[in-house]
Amino acid sequence: MPFVTNRGQQIHYTVEGEGPLVVFQHGLLSSARSWEEYGFVGALKDKYRVACVDSLGHGLSDKPSDPKLYGQRQRSEDIVAVIDDLKYDRANLVGYSMGGWMSVGVAKYHPKRLSSLVVGGWDVVTGKEAIRPPGSDGPLSFDSLLKAAGTVAPELVAWVTPDVVPGLRACWDALEQLEGAPDAVLTAGVPVLLWNGRDDPYHDPMKAFAADNKLPFLSTGGNHIEAVVVYGAESAQGIRAFLEG
Repeated sequence: MPFVTNRGQQIHYTVEGEGPLVVFQHGLLSSARSWEEYGFVGALKDKYRVACVDSLGHGLSDKPSDPKLYGQRQRSEDIVAVIDDLKYDRANLVGYSMGGWMSVGVAKYHPKRLSSLVVGGWDVVTGKEAIRPPGSDGPLSFDSLLKAAGTVAPELVAWVTPDVVPGLRACWDALEQLEGAPDAVLTAGVPVLLWNGRDDPYHDPMKAFAADNKLPFLSTGGNHIEAVVVYGAESAQGIRAFLEG
């Protein structure tokens, strides 16, 4: 069960297969094992070395309470630490939702460590602002997010105990860090794919952004959660086609 220590924090990851490195970074409340559970690892491990990272605050990685540990630059360096631990110079990086935000951080601060970039379930221009609670015109709060997740996807919050909430809240708050995100994606110097489920509020803005900037766009079935959980096979097939394109 591999771990790498970065900035005094233990970061857990899984790894399967051999070949060019593909790193998957999950979203808020999820974990590295979700990529295996929903078919992404199985779709790629015959040709690629597939590493799935537990974000700080999640899975088997450390879960500190200090919000200063959850900045975008620091979390991007956690991903780079995994790439280093596997002794690769570069990786194909796939990030979804919060993981998409983290992958943008790698493009911003460590672009030379990328072979390609897939940003899924994330709006690189406005971030989480596109999401609104049902019946509200105001922004989604962390507490509202936990409540909604407990209703529509209780498995996402079954592991959440009071001691891990401060770290998760810090993850949510850090998503406000959007400076330079579009430029980072557009100037990364590697192939870039944007990916969203058709019922995700991020879908149409990111489809337009992709078209305006001549980037490929993967449109799959489902909403923000379903694009991974229900339509994982379709999404994984699209990602593989991009990697092999």
